Amino acid sequence: MLWGPMETTVIKLNAADIDLSKVKEAALLVDGGALAAFPTETVYGIACRVEGDSLKRLSKLKGRDAGKYYTLHIGQRGEVDRYVPAIGLRARKLIEKVWPGPLTIVFELSTEQMERQRGALGAALFENLYSDNSIGIRCPDDAIALALLGQTSRPVVAPSANLSGQGPAVDGEEVLRRFGGKIELLLDGGPCRYKQSSTVVKIGKGALQILREGVYSRGELAALSEVHILFVCTGNSCRSPMAEGIFRKYLAEKLGCAVDRLGEMGYKVISAGTLRVTGLPPSAGALAACAAKGIDIRAHKSRALSKQVIDGSDLIFTMDRAHRRSVLGLCPEAASKCELLAGSEDIGDPMGQPRAVYDNCADIIETAVQKRIGELAV
Repeated sequence: MLWGPMETTVIKLNAADIDLSKVKEAALLVDGGALAAFPTETVYGIACRVEGDSLKRLSKLKGRDAGKYYTLHIGQRGEVDRYVPAIGLRARKLIEKVWPGPLTIVFELSTEQMERQRGALGAALFENLYSDNSIGIRCPDDAIALALLGQTSRPVVAPSANLSGQGPAVDGEEVLRRFGGKIELLLDGGPCRYKQSSTVVKIGKGALQILREGVYSRGELAALSEVHILFVCTGNSCRSPMAEGIFRKYLAEKLGCAVDRLGEMGYKVISAGTLRVTGLPPSAGALAACAAKGIDIRAHKSRALSKQVIDGSDLIFTMDRAHRRSVLGLCPEAASKCELLAGSEDIGDPMGQPRAVYDNCADIIETAVQKRIGELAV
């Protein structure tokens, strides 16, 4: 469809009582190739369907180079799985904590994943959304924005309502001053809540990379995305300290970093005991069994299992069924994130046994850890 001279239609909406019929009309226009400004919690955006002709018109309107890639906007955070086939633990945690919200996430994809997406989405859509093995996605926290995105039948990008190099519009009047007569529609929901752009973060195997400062600070995002992994045994002096040390080693290898940099990479690995004894060192057998694998757990001190520790953990691995029952006794809602480390098998307690028993226990833990590490998306 060709869009000639026009008058921009303005529809005023109340976010607390949205006229859905008006939103549906707007969505039909966007699906047909129109450009429609709408509010988000950060700034106003210009909705545009992800098709070549519409994107060229959008770039011309904004004064940006043709072929510039825009951020995909989604109406529900679950839609991200259609566009990113394997989401790492840190990115998944950010999605759960922040979306809908003022955060744009740039996801890195492998070459294999890119080819999978090309086949799943079709070449045209794929080529308009993905660049340099990545895609940027945002799920805004604004009732009008989510209503519009929920009603469109085609994928939508929505860059800020401004000319390239200018500050973004943060209310409907500002949008009209800039784009009146140049876009088909303005959904005017009043002033934006934050009046500043979303933070843009790139997240892959390495540390978080802030591509644009915005509502969230680097420190806030680092804290929100940190993955906490907990190992549980009885006294927290044998099995779980060994599991913690062994897991650290293999996680660092997978991330391609030194063990002492796991925190910088966004991972915290700890262990605790159901006996709730604190401050004790690892047993001599556990120390020796780990040392034989090149793992130093001498700095470990026993920690008491508590509801607070459980609540703060994203993944929990127990040594046996009794430990899992203890976890769920303190926090029943942890059932979905708490599993036996060795799958369906208990890992026996070597306490008081000869060194060979400790070595065998460490071998069993290592095998289980390697399997778990292989299953983790990082």
